[in-house]
Amino acid sequence: MKTKKKYMGILYIIISAFCFALMAMFVRLAGDLPSVQKSFFRNLVALTFAFVLLKKDRIGFSGKKENVKYLFIRSLAGTIGILCNFYAVDHLVLSDASMLNKMSPFFAIIFSALILKEKVKIPQALIVIGAFLGSLLIIKPTPAIFSEPASLIGLLGGLGAGVAYTYVRVLGQKGEKGPFIVFVFSSFSCIATLPFLILDYHPMSIMQIVCLLFAGLAASGGQFSITAAYFHAPAKEISVYDYSQIIFSALLGFIIFGQVPDIYSWIGYIIICTMAVVMFLYNKNKE
Repeated sequence: MKTKKKYMGILYIIISAFCFALMAMFVRLAGDLPSVQKSFFRNLVALTFAFVLLKKDRIGFSGKKENVKYLFIRSLAGTIGILCNFYAVDHLVLSDASMLNKMSPFFAIIFSALILKEKVKIPQALIVIGAFLGSLLIIKPTPAIFSEPASLIGLLGGLGAGVAYTYVRVLGQKGEKGPFIVFVFSSFSCIATLPFLILDYHPMSIMQIVCLLFAGLAASGGQFSITAAYFHAPAKEISVYDYSQIIFSALLGFIIFGQVPDIYSWIGYIIICTMAVVMFLYNKNKE
């Protein structure tokens, strides 16, 4: 029975990875629109899903007062993460943008040490350093990067996601329900981006609206799938499979956009994925 649940968890996390790869593809297909505008419509769909789920499960729409500051930090960091990720998706090869966003688990380890006071072992620190060195092969830091900072912004998106995931853990430890956290985050993101949307709204074609709606649907599918994955199996057993998103993004980028990552990016992918596997095995052996 335990093995079956583990395999279901693996299946769900791979479905989640595919959904998030689809989200990035549809964000790119939406064309030349501001990242803020894309983020608003993506989060509006997620907000609708979270609202329906809260009503269906009768969880309620109010959290604990002592958790307000944690909900705010989670929402702010998550919003920054999405905006940076969408910008990277629009300006980089799809698989590069996805891989830089997948630096978030390594950033989560750093912030867990700083915020949750969790001790970072020397092997974990070395793995994080290795992953960062791998990201440099994707970013390719040269003086020109300051005129075209998409890679740095993509890495900042991974950092924002890492902070957000750290505070999701904090909120979980303090008794907040997952759907409520998603609802607050989506509401915050919509409210935060609405003024920018009004001031700099770009008219959209029917096709662009459809693409953003599908991006929101794919993101919601990814969110619910990853929640189901961790319901079936612990993170230490299945989290490494989340990196299958890079494969999906590379395939979609090649098929839809004709994108081919360069050799340095491929080496960076291999290093980061290897570090993810090593971290997975290290954590599993420590249990």
